[in-house]
Amino acid sequence: MIAPGGTIGIVGGGQLGRMLALAAAPLGYRVHVFDPHERPCAADVSAGFTRAAFDDVSALERFAAACDVVTYEFENLPVGPLATIAGKLRPGTASLSIAQDRDAEKSFVRDSGGQPAEWRTIDSQDDVEQAWTDLGGPLILKTRRDGYDGKGQAWLRTEEDVRGAWTRLGGRPLIAEKVVAFEAEFSVVLARGLDGAVAFFDSPRNHHEDGILRRSELPAGPVVEAQQAAARLQAARIAERLGHVGVLTVEFFAAEGGPFVNEIAPRVHNSGHWTIEGAATSQFEQHIRAICGLPLGSTALRSPKVTMDNLIGNDVDRWPELVAEPGAALHLYGKGEARPGRKMGHVTRLG
Repeated sequence: MIAPGGTIGIVGGGQLGRMLALAAAPLGYRVHVFDPHERPCAADVSAGFTRAAFDDVSALERFAAACDVVTYEFENLPVGPLATIAGKLRPGTASLSIAQDRDAEKSFVRDSGGQPAEWRTIDSQDDVEQAWTDLGGPLILKTRRDGYDGKGQAWLRTEEDVRGAWTRLGGRPLIAEKVVAFEAEFSVVLARGLDGAVAFFDSPRNHHEDGILRRSELPAGPVVEAQQAAARLQAARIAERLGHVGVLTVEFFAAEGGPFVNEIAPRVHNSGHWTIEGAATSQFEQHIRAICGLPLGSTALRSPKVTMDNLIGNDVDRWPELVAEPGAALHLYGKGEARPGRKMGHVTRLG
């Protein structure tokens, strides 16, 4: 167990790192951020900041030596360098490496007893055409690595879409995924402690636009609630097989014959932001508790109804009206320039 007064290292300085740092402070922990950018928003609320490339092994080793435990706030990180500080890293590199490759992720989910949508591995245009023959349309092509918030994806709805699809996505490794006729999207956000204990948050129903999460809401409705227990079982098996310590998020499609796993995030997640005001213990505090070896907190709801809306791009310009709205909890990430598709903050409402 890491006692209050210890230092928690966070690799990555974005908004998730910022909210982790804010959750660590009331428990008495200091946070040290590691990030290559000049002024990452997590560093604004942290006691320490190391600016270095994510693959700078020497800098990582010095950073880890100054910390009692190290975690990460996003998954597109080089696994090899992080393996050199594996003794202090929670969750470990297994969770990271599986989540970085969609083909490996889907195989892992299936082998763990989970249910991913049907897919095929794509390494050529011939593979795209064979997937269309095998699975039928519509399909979604996704890059195996580095895609998020709808990036690196292309829909194949017709045979015309199939022609040249490999080249249009850069001629790189892909998967072709059968489109699930889902009724709702939802996520299971869980925390797994050092002792293997698991705590689940209630599953929100998630609404996306252009591949980016717009809103999460509770209650999620009967369609999601009917499949929540089965989804939790799948998510718990994934976490256990990974030996995961910390928060893990699994996104699901609620559909006939489901639930179907969409993807894994081995970290705190946008669809869990509502827990800051909406649950007895936020996902961020829960992650800090887990990686420090503390008992997991209660996930009880503070309100029977909770909504969380992302502020994307110029949505952030509405901050004067939001900060004046009774009962609205506004979170601004301090990112500076508002660009299209950039998550600038969120607002949560209870009741």
